[in-house]
Amino acid sequence: MSYQLDNGEVVRHEGKFFAMIVCWLLGNGCLFSWNSMLTIEDYYVYLFPKYHPTRVLTLVYQPFALGSIAILAYREAKINTRVRNLTGYTLFFLASLALIILDVATSGRGGIGVFVGVCIVSGAFGVADAHVQGGMVGDLSLMCPEFIQSFLAGLAASGALTSALRLITKAAFENSQDGLRKGAMMFFSISSFFELLCVLLYALIFPKLPIVKYYRSKAASEGSMTVAADLAAGGIQRSQDGAEEDPKLPERLTNKQLFLENIDYAIDVFLIYILTLSIFPGFLSEDTGSHSLGSWYALVLIAMYNVWDLIGRYIPLIERLKLTSRKCLTVVTLSRFLLIPAFYFTAKYGDQGWMIMLTSILGLSNGYLTVCILTAAPKGYKGPEQNALGNLLVMCLLAGIFSGVTLDWLWLIGKGW
Repeated sequence: MSYQLDNGEVVRHEGKFFAMIVCWLLGNGCLFSWNSMLTIEDYYVYLFPKYHPTRVLTLVYQPFALGSIAILAYREAKINTRVRNLTGYTLFFLASLALIILDVATSGRGGIGVFVGVCIVSGAFGVADAHVQGGMVGDLSLMCPEFIQSFLAGLAASGALTSALRLITKAAFENSQDGLRKGAMMFFSISSFFELLCVLLYALIFPKLPIVKYYRSKAASEGSMTVAADLAAGGIQRSQDGAEEDPKLPERLTNKQLFLENIDYAIDVFLIYILTLSIFPGFLSEDTGSHSLGSWYALVLIAMYNVWDLIGRYIPLIERLKLTSRKCLTVVTLSRFLLIPAFYFTAKYGDQGWMIMLTSILGLSNGYLTVCILTAAPKGYKGPEQNALGNLLVMCLLAGIFSGVTLDWLWLIGKGW
C-alpha cells in the first residue's frame, strides 16, 4: 500500500505557515466553547448560587472527557481520524447552540432543571473534547512539531480570547438591565459561529494543504491506518499495485510499550494538570477573598492565567529556551507543587497583586511545560506510533484535569459549604 505525491520533498514545505494558522484556529475551536462556559461563571453563579457551578460544571465535564478518550485511545489504530475530529467539532457546535436554546426557552431563569440541562451540555463538551483534542494531537504528531505547538497555542488562545471578550462584555453591559445574560448570549453566539467555522476548516481546507498531504502520505507509507479518509479528502488516491490490501494492522509498538517507554512524559503531563486544575478555575473564582477589584477580581485572575498560559506556549519556539531534558522536565513539573502553599497563604494573608502574580506563574508554567512535552515525546517513532502516543498523552492530560477538579473541592473544607 502506498501513496504518491508529485515533487516529493518540494511539496513538504509548501504552505507550512498557512497550515500553522489553520492548526491554531482548530486548537482555538477545541476549547472555545468550554472556555466560554468557564468565563461566564459570574452569570452561572448568579443563576445557580447554591450549586457551585464553577466546580460542578468542570466536575461533570471531566468524566465524559476522560471516559471517551480512554475508549478512543484504546482503539485509535482502527479509528477514522477524519470522522473522529469532524464529530468532535460538530458536537461542540451543536452543544453551544443548545445553551442558547436552553436559555431562551427558560427566559434566563435558574432552578435545578435548568442546571441539569447545563450540566448535560457540559458533558457533551467533554465528549467533544476527547474526540478533538486526542484526535488532533495524534494526527499532528505525524507531522512537524510546529503544528502541535500551533494547535496547543490555539488551545490557550481560546482562553485568552474568551477572557478578553468577557471583560469587554462586562464593561459594555454592566449598567444595563439583564447585562449578565446579554453578555452570556453574545458569548455562546460567537462560540457557535466559531465552532461551525472549525468544522468547515477541517472538512474542506486542512486535508488539501500540500504539507498536510505530504505528512499523511508519509504516515500511510509507514503503515498508518487512520489517515485514509483524510488522504482521500485531500485528493490522494492509493496506488494500485495489484496486491490485495492486508486488513491486519502493521507491526508496531503496542500502546503498553509506548506508555512504558514514555512513562516520565505521561506522569509529567498528569502532574502538570492535576496541579493547575486544583487551583484554576474553582479556587480562583470562589476562594480568593474580597478585594478592591470587586466583581472584576475573579475575571481578572482568570484572564491573567489565560494570557500567561498563551505566552508560555510560544516560548519553546525560541530553541535556546526550550526544555528538552527529560529529567529537567520532571524536576520543574514537581517544583510547581510549591504553588499550593503559596496560593493558600496568599489567599489568606496577601493582597490582590500577589495573587495576580502567582496566577500568572501558574499559567506561564502550564503552557510552557505542555508544549515542551507534547512536541518532544513523539520524536523517533513511526507514524502509527506517533498517533498512538499523542492519544495516550492526551489521556494522561485529561486524567490530570479530572483529578485536579476533584481535589479542588478540598479548598472548601471548613467553609461550611
